[in-house]
Amino acid sequence: MSFSLADARFRLVRALGLFRRGLASLRMRGLRATWQRVGAQFGVFAPRARQTLLAADLSAFAPFDVPCHDAPAVSIVVPVYGHLPQTLACLRAIAAHPPRASLEIIVVDDASPDDSAATLARIGGLRLHTMPANAGFIGACNAGAALARGGHLLFLNNDTVPQPGWLDAMLATFARAPDVGIVGAQLVYPDGRLQEAGTMLVRDGRGENRGRFADPLHPQLRYCADVDYVSGAALMLPRALFERLGGFDSRYAPAYYEDADLALRVRDAGLRVLVQPEACVVHLEGVSAGTDLSQGMKAAQARNQPVFAARWAQVLAQRPADPVAAGQLPRAGVPQVLIIDSVTPMPDRDSASLRLVNLMRLLREAGMHVVFLPADRRHLGAATQALQAIGVEVWYAPYAKSAAQWLRTHGGRFSRVMLCRHYIAHEFLPLVRRHAPQAQVIFDTIDLHYLRELRGAEVSGDPALRRAAERTRAQELDVVRRCDMTLVVSPSEVALLARDAPQARVALLSNLHEIAGPGRPFAQRHDLVFVGGFRHPPNVDAVKWFVGAIFPAIRARLPQVRFHCIGDHVDDAIAALARVDGVIIHGHVPDITPYMDGCRIAVAPLRFGAGVKGKVNLSMAHGQPVVATTCAAEGMQLHDGHDVLLADQADAFADAVVRLYEDETLWARLAEHGLDNVRQHFSLDAARRTVQAVFVDGADDRAQP
Repeated sequence: MSFSLADARFRLVRALGLFRRGLASLRMRGLRATWQRVGAQFGVFAPRARQTLLAADLSAFAPFDVPCHDAPAVSIVVPVYGHLPQTLACLRAIAAHPPRASLEIIVVDDASPDDSAATLARIGGLRLHTMPANAGFIGACNAGAALARGGHLLFLNNDTVPQPGWLDAMLATFARAPDVGIVGAQLVYPDGRLQEAGTMLVRDGRGENRGRFADPLHPQLRYCADVDYVSGAALMLPRALFERLGGFDSRYAPAYYEDADLALRVRDAGLRVLVQPEACVVHLEGVSAGTDLSQGMKAAQARNQPVFAARWAQVLAQRPADPVAAGQLPRAGVPQVLIIDSVTPMPDRDSASLRLVNLMRLLREAGMHVVFLPADRRHLGAATQALQAIGVEVWYAPYAKSAAQWLRTHGGRFSRVMLCRHYIAHEFLPLVRRHAPQAQVIFDTIDLHYLRELRGAEVSGDPALRRAAERTRAQELDVVRRCDMTLVVSPSEVALLARDAPQARVALLSNLHEIAGPGRPFAQRHDLVFVGGFRHPPNVDAVKWFVGAIFPAIRARLPQVRFHCIGDHVDDAIAALARVDGVIIHGHVPDITPYMDGCRIAVAPLRFGAGVKGKVNLSMAHGQPVVATTCAAEGMQLHDGHDVLLADQADAFADAVVRLYEDETLWARLAEHGLDNVRQHFSLDAARRTVQAVFVDGADDRAQP
């Protein structure tokens, strides 16, 4: 399709929107903070995706040690028949970059014709088992599994070079969902080309390797995907499940189709089979078994195909006859949803990101295929990889050369398109209507920006901010009217839109949090904590007000209490607050849990804002009571003295903090009721009904495969 007026309009509107937001940011945040936002928007400081492979170490043998734990989480089983240099290279790779998880390595020497057994016996920490006679791949794997002590088994070919982080990525995949039965790694050739990202079955029983010889970083091959089976070259599953299913089936001895058969038995048990591309393993295909289908062990591949096809005839009858069609994911009929936001979410940085990532998780649980396109089209390193690891298809440059071109190509896939934030929706809505006319368009406000800006202008008394807020109001309400559905995060915003946009369809989808639990008891907790990024003007105002007007009164009565301030993008004005006795400016911390579980009280002294405050939810989800302003507790079904303490004046806020800090009975009551509030209103369980109604119900098959 040629370049259109809609495409030209999108580029013009986007450029003008970025310019206006830059000017507004200059007024609110200053030059330095604005430059940081511009850099983030255009990815100036963002890491780029890269693929640097660990090469096989084929040097002469010298004794070395491999990881070995008495109570391993994972047992790696490596069947060996000769090819000692490759076996050593495999073990050296694991030893050089040991996983974080506890493990043991069991090498099963299958009566090797060379001196493998004698040499391997000199490796420290290795559990070596020698077979009295050659039993083939299946026999060796089953023998190794019988010796395993780990909760999970990981079958690994000896002609592989596992890349750093591979095992931990596979193990983490099981932790994310209880219905996962098998996880496989992404296999690549030594030259970096993709060997396979899982395998799909053709109707005659053959396997179609996903992405063979393709770019392993391509977005359509880089996300954790449900597949028919994964190669036994790097396959992990719970040991109890393997034992319950009877191990690899000996009818396929010596090898081939045992991995596909095991995967279908796992699927028969109601469990999923996933390929996890975050686990990368270089596979020297053909080293151990050759490539000639007419002779040697490889001949068993052709011999076992009809055996496998006959056993699974009913399942295979549902698979495509064409190999190309068989290898495509998602399968035809799976509803797909596209989500567009300004940048890739970083859930450890802000509550909006956490809400969006948890929404994607709920959509995946509901059976939808989720595609995410950041408006800046940047690969954000770990943040992008984290989405891909949970099964989200994330697009970025150079694979998405432009938003307009990408939507022209992919728009027909989607039954739903969700646009986050009013300025993103304003820019993208015409393109989506043109290139995805079949899709229902959902506007996710994150929070009503115009409400927050109007309140900020009122606090500051700045007429320019008031005019900017009115412009935001007009644009945001225009987007609400033009979209099929609008999501807001609080009942008060539902009521506001009922007045300001009465014809709009509006649904409540609030913050989404996992329940961490009560954490430490009262006596083991100390100090106060505030959490919030300082790109957000309400947080800047809140901390300045707290330190300047509230904290001195608290310290006068509680002289040992410290105030921990956590949040990224600390500017000079916030950093200077650390000169006040008892104030600690931490900036961003990778793991916030110690502060949630260790600080006695969280404070939320926001004087303006909108939406639901993730900082309040986060603390309550950890059993940490909160002292907040009325604005900070808005729309959260909280009641003063029951699950929160509320105060809007500086002296009253200080009194509430001191009272709660010293009263264990009050503290315990608020902690318990705060947890209940999050469970009832802000947990993933609480949101499932809305997610089903907005995204899943009525999603038809009008979208193209």
